[in-house]
Amino acid sequence: MRRLILSVFVLSFFSLQAQNSVELSLDSAVNYAVAHNKILKNSRYAIDKSSQKIKETISQGLPQISASVDYTNFLGAEASLQLNPAAPPAIIKFNPTSNFKATANQLIFNGNYIVGVQLAKLAKTITEKSYQKDELDVKEQTYQAYYMILAMQRILDKLRGNYKNAQTIYANTNNLAKVGVIEETDAKKLSVMVTSVGNAVKSTERQVELGYNLLRFQLGLPSDQDIKLTTSFEDIANKYDILSKPVDTFNIQKNINYQLVSMQGDIAKKSIDMAKASYLPTLVAFYSYTEKIKKPNFDMSPKHVLGLQLDIPIFAGGLRKYQLSQAKIDLDINENTKDLLADQLTLQGKQLSFDFNNLLEQYVSQKENVDISKEVLDQMNLKFQQGIVSSLELTSANNDYLTAESNITGTMLKLLNAELALRKLNNNF
Repeated sequence: MRRLILSVFVLSFFSLQAQNSVELSLDSAVNYAVAHNKILKNSRYAIDKSSQKIKETISQGLPQISASVDYTNFLGAEASLQLNPAAPPAIIKFNPTSNFKATANQLIFNGNYIVGVQLAKLAKTITEKSYQKDELDVKEQTYQAYYMILAMQRILDKLRGNYKNAQTIYANTNNLAKVGVIEETDAKKLSVMVTSVGNAVKSTERQVELGYNLLRFQLGLPSDQDIKLTTSFEDIANKYDILSKPVDTFNIQKNINYQLVSMQGDIAKKSIDMAKASYLPTLVAFYSYTEKIKKPNFDMSPKHVLGLQLDIPIFAGGLRKYQLSQAKIDLDINENTKDLLADQLTLQGKQLSFDFNNLLEQYVSQKENVDISKEVLDQMNLKFQQGIVSSLELTSANNDYLTAESNITGTMLKLLNAELALRKLNNNF
């Protein structure tokens, strides 16, 4: 019974925790994603695994000690030994034997081992750099989800205000149409406008929820976790000052993908060293100790054995030569890939800067359009109430205003994402 009560309490506690709202600024959302994103957790595991791989590689050059115990029964077998034909042969019985043997080996020199340790350390460095790339991706996707929510919420707020105003105008117009002051056609046209704006409100609400779901996924939060964003569009624009300053000049050396390809070149160079090291001899020292538990009748083997073994590669049918040739080709491929990537990234940086500047110009012009369309809509509302303009003209002005608000918000979202892409290209999060 106590366990049942405890289980109910724990479930209730976590249920309440899930219902509590989490308030997140843009920076706190990004930091939370870095700490809790499941993809980054796997990347951190990969770094830990690469550390263990280094230790595994190093351990292959440390003393290797093994022990064994054996028992042999010859099932009564005998052997005859006759040294003099005139004398009867001597019968030697094979008694059961048992031995305890301990062996220690120590690698003294092996070229592949030395290069292998260097490769393992370099592989860990690449894994750490790959984690940085994954972190950049998670940060970018968190930024994008946050931006999307703010953009859709801004449009939703405008739509809701417009919807409420349209309902008020429609209600007044419908009352006038009922008493015959104006034609019912005007009221019907306004009802279409109200329905259209209402549908836009519902569609935008779903897009806002989609943005929250994307953000929850990046943060590693439950799907029912309520989130409140505390950073506004204006705060972000002011923080990065994207409306007044030019974007950073692209520096290819800072790009994470270019750094990874360069590290792959280091791997290719080490692979050449590995292929060359296969021509070198291998020297191993060994020691063994054997204790006879059950001795045979005739035994002359020593208990202690110490020695050196030198393995010298002489001829392998050209195997090592071809391996070295392939390693050199891999390095050439990497150099060509790095040059190709440099060209692509440089072109991408120019294109992103071009897009950013275009969006910035669009934003300035669209800001004027919003102000003008809002002023026109307010005037149309007054004139419609005075009977100077028709409902069709009012509907047109309303659509123009909503389009202008939607366009400037969409441009602002694109502008933020363009600035985000440029910062990611420069590894500047």
